[in-house]
Amino acid sequence: MNSAIRKVFNDVWDVEVPGQPAPELNDDTVLLESGLDSLGFAIFVSTLEEELGYDPFTIAEDAYYPRTFGEFVAFYDKYRPAV
Repeated sequence: MNSAIRKVFNDVWDVEVPGQPAPELNDDTVLLESGLDSLGFAIFVSTLEEELGYDPFTIAEDAYYPRTFGEFVAFYDKYRPAV
């Protein structure tokens, strides 16, 4: 899951911030400090839904806003549909 999310982030980064290398993401990376703006994050989450086939933000009963990349990946893992 981590590598799939990281790949989508890098793909979105390349389109939204052309000519600049994507930041190194680790579990402690604060999402608001990653360099993507709010539109970039909306595109990121939308693209993840297309790639993964689900959106945990609509599945979760309570509103949750992951602060770090590690929390973001864990949130997607938690709501991953059973295969």
